[in-house]
This record gives sequence, structure tokens and C-alpha cells, in this order.
Amino acid sequence: MSGEIEKLQELVDQYDNFVFFGGAGVSTESGIPDFRSQDGLYHQKYDYPPETILSHTFFMKRPEEFYKFYRDKMLCDTAKPNAAHQKLAELEQAGKLKAVITQNIDNLHQMAGSKKVLELHGSVYRNYCMKCGRFYDFAHMKASTGVPRCECGGIIKPDVVLYEEGLDNQTINEAVKAISEAQVLIIGGTSLAVYPAAGLIDYFRGEHLVVINKSPTPRDRYADLLIQEPIGQVFAQIQC
Repeated sequence: MSGEIEKLQELVDQYDNFVFFGGAGVSTESGIPDFRSQDGLYHQKYDYPPETILSHTFFMKRPEEFYKFYRDKMLCDTAKPNAAHQKLAELEQAGKLKAVITQNIDNLHQMAGSKKVLELHGSVYRNYCMKCGRFYDFAHMKASTGVPRCECGGIIKPDVVLYEEGLDNQTINEAVKAISEAQVLIIGGTSLAVYPAAGLIDYFRGEHLVVINKSPTPRDRYADLLIQEPIGQVFAQIQC
């Protein structure tokens, strides 16, 4: 066990009010591609850049092309929770972790057993008719073809925050409350490049900031503990 891991273990042993703020790097070890790494979605070839396809304007104008990309790249039901997801669930069960705040939309935290999960960017496991509001699950969307439509005729839209769309106010408020009350904030698997989500870190007033990410982040210099290793490998070594 390295010195950095030992320090993290000491924090886990000492404190009982942790909050975890995570991004795509938490899920890459489960086989879900991120957007900015060399083999992420930004570096794969489509008729349009992924950030264009995943925008509200594109969804409204070209829903057929949106759903081609969406089914191909966003609806991943083969991924399983990794050591990071599992350890966070264990920390919650042990009464130490108060909330997981995630930018991911893959439901892996819930699959691992986490109960308090604040999904800043929504989830592919929730879908709603834009006309009548009827709910549709993941399996329905996976099995659908073309532009999925409700029985009422309305287009079914994933409960995912697209570019140009605002975050859910209640989720933001809960995240701000959790971060502002935390003794220890662990930032993991995120480059902190996506706003307004990344700006929530500013509400932390606790005692220790931990950053676990393979690549540098804008918050590294403020961290009390910086671990530049894959987050699953790090959490696999921690005992609750």
C-alpha cells in the first residue's frame, strides 16, 4: 500500500461524513467510454461531433440521427460496477459516505448498492414521453427502433441533460447541501471540465479535499491528498 493510499485509509478511519463527486473516469474501468480520453467518444468518427449530436438543438432537429448515436454509444447494459462503485456503496452502508454526486448517466452506483445518488446529468434508465409524460424504462429504449414514440404519439426523450439544457434544481440543491456539510470531499474520475457541475466543488468548506484522477485537474493544487491512479485500483485497497 502506497503512502497516498495509507493517508486515504486514515481519513476513512477518522471521519464519518464523506461526500464523493465523480465523473466518467469512475465508469471507464467498467468498460464505458468517456468523452475526452484518447479512445473516448470525442475521438471516434461520426457525421457530427458527439457534443453536437448530444445537444438539445440536434435532438429536436434530427431525432433519427440522435437516436442512432444514442443507441450505439449511450445505451450500455453490459457494464458492471467496479471496485470504486462497490467500495462507495460499502462506505455508505458503514455510515461514512453521505452522498454520491455523479456526472454519469449509467446507473452503476445504484447497481453497486448506493442509495443516496445525485445524478447531475440524469440517467439513461429513465425516459419520458415529451407529450404526456409517460415513463419508459431502459429495456424499452434498447428494443426500440427509429425515433421511439409513446402510445399517445409523442416522442420519448431520455431523462438525460443534453448540451444547452439546464440541470435539475432539486438535484443541484441537494448536492450543494451535501458538499457544504461534508467533512471530507473526494473528487474522483473527473477532469472537472464540465460546468456548471464542476462549480459545485466551490461549496466545500470541510477539512480535507481528496482528488483521485489519472490526469491533472484544476483542483489538484487545492487538494490535501492527490492520487493520480485509476480510481477503481485505489478504492480496492481501502477498508471500511
